[in-house]
Amino acid sequence: MRAVVTRVNEACVSIDGKVTGSIGKGFLVLLGVHKDDDEDTARWVADRICGLRVFEDDAGKMNINPKDAGAEILIVSQFTLYADISSRRPGFSDAARPEKAIPLYELVIRTCKERGFNVETGKFGADMKVSSVNDGPVTIIIER
Repeated sequence: MRAVVTRVNEACVSIDGKVTGSIGKGFLVLLGVHKDDDEDTARWVADRICGLRVFEDDAGKMNINPKDAGAEILIVSQFTLYADISSRRPGFSDAARPEKAIPLYELVIRTCKERGFNVETGKFGADMKVSSVNDGPVTIIIER
């Protein structure tokens, strides 16, 4: 599983011109599921997202976790994170098929919600428009 986590001041995702998920300060997470991922992987990635200490403390150091910072999380499915670019036309054979990816994507969402976060989402497999105001910018790649 691969998660690209960007610290944002705000972010939203829309489908067919309608906003389906919107957050203020927090994380925009682009989440790709690998064909070999399992529930343990999904829980591990969610744990890392929920505990990532990248918000600044009073001394200006990245030391505050998202919960203590009052952060929200917007999670968007992104199978293209597993693109094979060995040729000019990307291949996606390492990305999990929807029947496997959707339950693991939903498990990450559910786990973050269980940790007390407001979690917004796009829609798996939809043509989404994502916009964000990045903070920093700070972008971290979480992979397992």
